Amino acid sequence: MIENFHIQGAGGGGGGKGGGRSSRTPIEADDTLQSEQFANVLDLLCEGEIQGLDDGGRSIFLDDTPLQNTDGSFNFQNFAIVVRNGTQGQSYIPAPAGAGNIESEQNVGVKVVNGTPITRQITDTDVDRARVTINIPALQRITDEGDILGHTVSFRIDIQYNGGGYNTYLSDTISGKSSSLYQRDYIINFDGAFPVDIRVIRTSANEGSTKKSSDIFWSAYTEIQDEKLRYPNSALMGLRFSAKQFSSVPARKYLIRGMKVKIPSNATVDTTTHLGRITYSGTWDGTFQAATWTNDPAWCLYDLLIDQRRYGVGVDESTLDKFDFFSVSQYCNALVDDGKGGQEPRFSLNILINSRDEVYNVIQQLTSVFRGIAYYGAGSLVLRQDKPTDAQYLLGPANVIDGLFTYTGTAEKTRHTCATVGWQSYDNLGEVEYEYVEDAEAVAKYGIINKDIRALGCYSQGQAHRLGKWTLLSEKNLTESCSFAVAIDSGIVITPGMVVDIADPLRAGTRRSGRVSSATTTAITVDSDTNLSVTLTENPTISVMMPTGLVETKSISSISGTVVTVSSAFSEAPSAAAVWLIQTTDIQSQQFRVVSVADNNDGTVGVTALAYNESIYNAVEQDVSLTTRDITNLTGIPAAVTDINGTEFLYQEGQTVHTGFDLSWSHARLNVNEFEVKYRLDDDNFEQVTTASPSITLRALRAGTLKVQIIAKNYLGKQSETTTATFELVGKTAPPADVQNLSIEAVSQNTARLKWDQAVDLDVKVGGKVHVRHSSLTDGTATFSNSVDLISAIPGSSTDVAVPLLEGEYILKFADDGGRLSTNDTSVLVDIPDSVGLQGLITHREDQLSPPFPGTKTNCFYFADETALTLEGSDDIDDVTDFDTIPVIDFLGDIESSGTYLFQNTVDFGVAVSSIELRRRFVTRGFFPSDRVDARTALIDTWEDIDGGIIQNVNAEMYVRTTNDDPAGTPTYSAWIPFNSGSFSGRAFQFKAELTSNKVDENILIDQMGYEALLQPRFDHSNAPIASGTSTKSVTFNKRFFVGTASVGGLNTYLPSVGVVVQNLGDGERVNVSNVSATGFDLDVLDSGGNNVDRNFTYAANGYGRGI
Repeated sequence: MIENFHIQGAGGGGGGKGGGRSSRTPIEADDTLQSEQFANVLDLLCEGEIQGLDDGGRSIFLDDTPLQNTDGSFNFQNFAIVVRNGTQGQSYIPAPAGAGNIESEQNVGVKVVNGTPITRQITDTDVDRARVTINIPALQRITDEGDILGHTVSFRIDIQYNGGGYNTYLSDTISGKSSSLYQRDYIINFDGAFPVDIRVIRTSANEGSTKKSSDIFWSAYTEIQDEKLRYPNSALMGLRFSAKQFSSVPARKYLIRGMKVKIPSNATVDTTTHLGRITYSGTWDGTFQAATWTNDPAWCLYDLLIDQRRYGVGVDESTLDKFDFFSVSQYCNALVDDGKGGQEPRFSLNILINSRDEVYNVIQQLTSVFRGIAYYGAGSLVLRQDKPTDAQYLLGPANVIDGLFTYTGTAEKTRHTCATVGWQSYDNLGEVEYEYVEDAEAVAKYGIINKDIRALGCYSQGQAHRLGKWTLLSEKNLTESCSFAVAIDSGIVITPGMVVDIADPLRAGTRRSGRVSSATTTAITVDSDTNLSVTLTENPTISVMMPTGLVETKSISSISGTVVTVSSAFSEAPSAAAVWLIQTTDIQSQQFRVVSVADNNDGTVGVTALAYNESIYNAVEQDVSLTTRDITNLTGIPAAVTDINGTEFLYQEGQTVHTGFDLSWSHARLNVNEFEVKYRLDDDNFEQVTTASPSITLRALRAGTLKVQIIAKNYLGKQSETTTATFELVGKTAPPADVQNLSIEAVSQNTARLKWDQAVDLDVKVGGKVHVRHSSLTDGTATFSNSVDLISAIPGSSTDVAVPLLEGEYILKFADDGGRLSTNDTSVLVDIPDSVGLQGLITHREDQLSPPFPGTKTNCFYFADETALTLEGSDDIDDVTDFDTIPVIDFLGDIESSGTYLFQNTVDFGVAVSSIELRRRFVTRGFFPSDRVDARTALIDTWEDIDGGIIQNVNAEMYVRTTNDDPAGTPTYSAWIPFNSGSFSGRAFQFKAELTSNKVDENILIDQMGYEALLQPRFDHSNAPIASGTSTKSVTFNKRFFVGTASVGGLNTYLPSVGVVVQNLGDGERVNVSNVSATGFDLDVLDSGGNNVDRNFTYAANGYGRGI
């Protein structure tokens, strides 16, 4: 195929040389050649199949400008558009509008001169076309007069398939002026066999003058492969447009008629007056016609649910009640006032869903468009819509558990007085606009309380206005909800979305419902006529639940005792035990719409319903006033409540514990709508709550005097006399109960496990602690005050803990989250028997030294009056100005918060030894330095106690550290660790005690403090026979023994006992063991002449300790 192009630009001016011309200024012509680029865009519009563009090119907007005007003219040039509506078999979008190409650019960069063609070969058989790029650095000529004018250059492109000879593909002459780089692309479509040779030839002569510029360069060629992707079931828009008209790729918008969905066989989609609206003719037979576009939200939701191809939920169509969707569709498509003098469908859906979400969320969003709900029930998805509906179930004390209806309402301050509804406008190309709706009366009364609403899928200002008005009217008038419980038989019938009639005698002031005893089609015998006062002048009707599950209502012609006769027959005789309900013009039933039904897991079903008023629909759409039902004849003043009682309790909220109070009272509950409860603690302000039942739980209380005032109020607000009561709350100030069933069991030689019953107090279990203390006293006189913490306090919910196994008394107390301790100690006494086989080395007591406690003291001293170590006061004696005011001179000022006592001596075992058993001796007691018998001046008969108050804010703990080095040198010690009892390793040991007080008037006394060191027996033996040799044999133990030092047990006091077994000992031969030491011994095997003989032997040694 040969294409000839000729582009004419500004040529040179005419005229030759002439004489007599005056001089002039040379001119330069404007550049007439400019490079032009194109952009290809492929947009995914929608899941297919769609109906298509709404109005051709008028429905395509580039940077918010329509591609085509209403008069048919175009706002853009040099463009191409291709649309695919998303069918299964749609063709791909080819170039130039297609954007799905694979391109590979190959650089050439060679100047093309006349007589020297430039050739390149393409061998890739997948290439569909090539783009040849020609560069012209400048195209111009300079005349003899100095004018710079346009110029011309010509060239051609030849193509050769599989060596079959070249043919001219195109020739081009470029004329015009360009003082800078000018670039032009040429597309070459291939239709022959590979390889393909492309040749560029300059056909115009080469320039022979520097005044002319017409060089051409073959810049590059690009191999192009069409992907040929059809994107089945995806609606596409392919665009190609010139970059001259845009500074960047423009934003695109498309007005389309979207996905085609199934619609009933008797449906017709309006494509003229109300686009997308469905109208129905005749009775629907349940079948569907071919899919088409509509904005009916019911059938859009239906399609999304049943689609199993790509985008939908994939619900089995047989599980959907299509007639529910048909009913919703009919209500959605009914015409209503659009607020502009015309009409429009009640609900339309025009929405773009372009993100993944949970199925439940999407369904709820779409159903909200038409005030609907969707839920699964009985194995299928049920669709319900908030629209005018007759009552479908009857409820009264006869079929409600305990006959109790609980009502709750919304606070006026939470209701909105105006709404701002965001909706999308076609006039603004889908941009969000806002419709302001207000309740002028409420705004005047309460001010501006705005609610922002997003109208999903809404392109109608009228629909947005109705949504805002519905919201305000609902919040203002449908404020009450009713909760109750029913038996299973009713629970399986009552479903969300159902409207129910409720006859509550506590609100009506009289009984208006019950059970059928027996019935014919014209006479109903009710269960009782008690409190059944019905006047025929009030146009009474009776409604009955029929065997079909439907409600039938008939006018009453007469009532005689328990027999109610109707004016026209029921469709069939009601069943015995069916529920009946009577209404009159002065007392009607309450109507509610069910919003939730839930199994209570106790054989009953809980139901919550929201107030229903059928007149709200006309109020929204026709701007008429709401009407209300007369549901009561209550005018009497309720009786006062009696028998106010209450129980205090603790409850957990998060990780903290609070005080609550269950309050209850007695009342006949006649003419009562609610009870008003006012309460306060001590002198706080009164708080007020209301409840429909004669009980309430008060929370977030504290210790103090609780004052309660209760009145009963009827439906009209008339109230009874006030009944008051007072209660004393202990809150969390009461001490926790004592630890119960404490026991101990040994786990190992040095470890035991304490066990006890879990605390019964909630403020112990949550945020509280269990304190574990110990005293070395074994006579049962230890107390919490004269013991010390054995371990850090553990969580109050604990029931066991591992502790060191010590001789003495373990004492436990609970502490609540406020730090209050159990009143009484709970303890267990442990008397450890003497250890068999252990060798006692040292028994040391600092309190038994002379003088006692001679070690290094920091903030503590030896108190001779109590013969104990104790913390000192924090003041200096130099600061005392009046010694007569000091009760105890040793304790000036506040007690120090901490002190340290370092034992006088370091214990040195001479060598590093493992498995040294250390047992502590630690006896303490707390005391008040300022509360001493000598300091008391009042008569002893007036003393409340001898011992003073309970001390629980002091503690002491022993610590130990070790080293393997010689303590007389420069040893390196381990860190200090708490010392209870256990096995330790090392050569030298140091001990200290730390005394602490958390209250400035409480102190601690250490009466006894020391330790006992013991060694485990150890057995050492040879691992194989040893040859004695012909001289004295020296044997080294595997690990050395501890044999005592001058300061510990005495030097060589604990030498090991050694035994040997010699093999093949001859007559007269004997064995001599000598020089037994900590590390080994010598052995001689001698014959009768006293000479050493070589024999094999083994040995065994028993001693103490194991050297490191």
